[in-house]
Amino acid sequence: MLLRLPTSVSETQECLAEGAVPIGGATLVWATWQRDGFPDLAVSLREVPEANVLGRESVGAAVVLHRIDDRVPDVLRLAAATVGTGAVRRTATVGGNIVGSTLRCLLPAALVLDARATVLEPDGVRETDLGELVTKHPLLLSLHWRTPIASAYRKLPGEAGGPPPLVVASARYAEDAGDRLRVAVRDGYDVLSGTITCAPDPEETLHALRTTALGDLPIPAWDAVRAQVTGLLSCPVTD
Repeated sequence: MLLRLPTSVSETQECLAEGAVPIGGATLVWATWQRDGFPDLAVSLREVPEANVLGRESVGAAVVLHRIDDRVPDVLRLAAATVGTGAVRRTATVGGNIVGSTLRCLLPAALVLDARATVLEPDGVRETDLGELVTKHPLLLSLHWRTPIASAYRKLPGEAGGPPPLVVASARYAEDAGDRLRVAVRDGYDVLSGTITCAPDPEETLHALRTTALGDLPIPAWDAVRAQVTGLLSCPVTD
């Protein structure tokens, strides 16, 4: 297998046109290739500046998870910090976690940030939403979002050998018509989300949230949502 390390988006585009297969820090990719056979040509984004951005409102696909710090909203920082072990976080990348992994620990955080994805295809760079990103798997360059006024993330303890642990993520945004609340939950391998306008009473807000896709959550998952949302609505603004 020949691995290309382009240093620009245009060079990466040329690699894709030649049929290069993207590779990142995800060990799952290597496991699959060891089973099914390695491609003749692969490409990594680790030297591409656009894929290594890290700021208050953007993160590159090639950024390894242990680099994610308090420059980004709490919900994304905490999500990255709970992925695997320290050794895993030093090799796993944002793009590998969201696009290449079945667990997608960062996806609930990206959803509540209402993140948009900048992707690269053989015919150029374009922007898309997270839905297309996780279903069609274009080559992710970076994610970008608008900073919330507060956010939260929690991964509950899981059982060894059991289903993926429950994840709850939330973010609150200031809007002219009233604060908006976004909540996403990973329940098993499914990720559900809901967006509502905050009511003056937290119970009214939770009732409105029940009318979204989150209303079908089992009771233990809903209890975790209730606890997080109640805390987020009452906590001082930090993001």
